Amino acid sequence: MKTCIVIPVYNSPFLFDVINDLLTFDYKIIVVDDGSDSKIEINDLDITLVTHKINMGKGEAILTGAKKAKELGFEYFVTMDADKQHLSSEISKLTNAYEEESIVIGNRNFDNENVPDSSKFGRKFSNFWVNLETGRKFGDTQSGFRIYPVSILELKTSNRRFDFEIEVLVLHCYKKRKTIDVDVECYYPPENERISHFDKVKDNIRLSLVHSKLMIQRFLLLRGTFWY
Repeated sequence: MKTCIVIPVYNSPFLFDVINDLLTFDYKIIVVDDGSDSKIEINDLDITLVTHKINMGKGEAILTGAKKAKELGFEYFVTMDADKQHLSSEISKLTNAYEEESIVIGNRNFDNENVPDSSKFGRKFSNFWVNLETGRKFGDTQSGFRIYPVSILELKTSNRRFDFEIEVLVLHCYKKRKTIDVDVECYYPPENERISHFDKVKDNIRLSLVHSKLMIQRFLLLRGTFWY
């Protein structure tokens, strides 16, 4: 069966650059439009488009993609951002590493030019807390370039924006399921060409809250009083 790619997108001018790159490979592509201001027209491309009427957050878009992938008969799917950061040529590294019911994370090479210092710091900060919450060591907990099994739909996640990617990873670990790190190359455009919908105030608050919640859950889990 083809590999299934889920692209959550919100107001990205680079979506069709990502799609055209993917079309050089034999992948099934699912685009989840998370309430973009302008209607996305797929036209005659062999792509599945699912649309949220309003912006619901990256996490909700990933879950929508997971539901569609499961409906189409896939056991796992690859997530790629719509900003050209993730490279289609690197997908095979993830799929070759995949094992049943595992999450595979693409550890981005940050030695490339144009990688902002804020991203480097954010990754270190996130890795520290997730390592503490799970007892496992991760290289890039902020990477959106991942393989998820469709079974993540069974996890009791409550966060639906950028904080989803942290929560789903930690809850997956609490289920004693496997995680795999794979080193991948990535592309960061010059600052004047870069797009991001990450709100440095609101989303950092959300991330702080999810880490606080997960630390409490970790404490309760060790005491045998937290059920997930």
